[in-house]
Amino acid sequence: MLSAEKFPQKAAVICNGQTCTYHQLNQKSSLLAEQLRKMGIQPGDRVAVFADNSIESVISIYGILKAAGVFIILNSTLKAPKLAFILNNSGAKILISRSAKNCIPAQATHQFKHPVKIICLQQDRCQNQPIKESCIPWQSIYENPQSPEIPCSHDADRHDLAALIYTSGSTGSPKGVMCSHANMIAAAASIIQYLENTPDDIILNVLPLSFDYGLYQVLMSVFFGGTVVLENSFIYLHRALQQIARRRVTGLPIVPTMAAMLLKMQNLKNYDFSSLRYLTNTGAAFPVNHIKRIRELFPNIRIYSMFGLTECKRVCYLPPDQIDIRPKSVGKAMPNCTTAILDLDGRPVAPGQVGELVIEGPNVMQGYWDDPELTAKTFRTDPETGSRRLYSGDYFKQDAEGFLYFLGRKDDMIKTRGERVSPREVENTLLEIEGIVETAVIAVPDDLLGQVIKAFVAIQEESGLTQQKIAAHCTKMMENFMVPKYIEIVSDLPRNHHGKIDKKELAKREKVTS
Repeated sequence: MLSAEKFPQKAAVICNGQTCTYHQLNQKSSLLAEQLRKMGIQPGDRVAVFADNSIESVISIYGILKAAGVFIILNSTLKAPKLAFILNNSGAKILISRSAKNCIPAQATHQFKHPVKIICLQQDRCQNQPIKESCIPWQSIYENPQSPEIPCSHDADRHDLAALIYTSGSTGSPKGVMCSHANMIAAAASIIQYLENTPDDIILNVLPLSFDYGLYQVLMSVFFGGTVVLENSFIYLHRALQQIARRRVTGLPIVPTMAAMLLKMQNLKNYDFSSLRYLTNTGAAFPVNHIKRIRELFPNIRIYSMFGLTECKRVCYLPPDQIDIRPKSVGKAMPNCTTAILDLDGRPVAPGQVGELVIEGPNVMQGYWDDPELTAKTFRTDPETGSRRLYSGDYFKQDAEGFLYFLGRKDDMIKTRGERVSPREVENTLLEIEGIVETAVIAVPDDLLGQVIKAFVAIQEESGLTQQKIAAHCTKMMENFMVPKYIEIVSDLPRNHHGKIDKKELAKREKVTS
């Protein structure tokens, strides 16, 4: 780990009042790598991390890489069905875990299709586990601190997989984006270049590490030798904002929801933001009114409005000197990345015309895990250059100067709270409720979140279902950002001429009534 050689005593990660130096990160990740190998991990094997933002999560990432494994970061709020699906789909052999009640939900273990060994971050959590004989306490890994350091797997091919990042899919099941070492290094290097990061930068990250936007804050910081301050949520605004002054934070990545929360605060000017050098936004379009108000409040902070996809990490950014001139734009392609906007026949469209955004560069990932059909559809080889192109599924246009403007998804994916949600996945969960006959999920506008989820459900009259009962099931079975904000019980759902539920008609009705 190069940063450990340059800055051994420097803080690499700060979380919950604890500090992990680069020397400690290097040493502890080496010990974890040794443990993973003892547990049978071979190059290319998948290891999942089911935990909140923590020093242990960061150690796990680098320990897995040092063992030549492939890491999977899972949101700590993940419910049992999706946890089991991802572990089964990825074939993960080891789970490094800490959750609210137990090391791993018992419901998930019953659905495992292959043996999964557990490294439990909290020893007392292992006691009630149905597979506790397969649990290894995290602290036991560090009982021999004299173990030799293990470098990251430099002998591995640069095109070998480093990570699987699971994101919602249009089929209703999560899909694992395959990220090679070369992909992730290229993406991180390009972002670092345009953000002009240096070892003096201190980044406050409140985004989950399971979200690639949050994950790359750690990867990039370690790459350039900075410090990342981890928080688990932006809900506790006061605590997060205090960290900016206390830690002299220079970089703050946000999503529009966070911007809206900030702007609703009456006493925002009472906080010390003097150390803050830049602010970045991605995950959803940055509302123009938010940009204007943030510019008024923080005229000296550089604002980067960006656009990206998990399938290539980042596509483009708007230089800060353009934020007042063209606030609706997401800029131009980042360094080492090229973009094109193509029509249905694959031809470039003229400025101002709408087409699909296509991305090319070393940051374009390898495809989708165990899904060659979707990979072939989304990642295509350019017949002239032989390079791999990513067909984003996003509608874009560009102006005469080449600045890009995001218009919307080709499919009906919903972006809410900085997350991408598959309506079908929500519908599948709703249909698990006895008494629900049909359901349709759409996005509706929201002043704070940009978009929120609304579910229309047709039920059996004798079911006794209410909005409250349906919402309770959703809260139990889905992550918070996927739970519908609105649930409307209807007698039937509109259909198109193919006999399918007509979501466009539902959206029209929603506009009329709103």
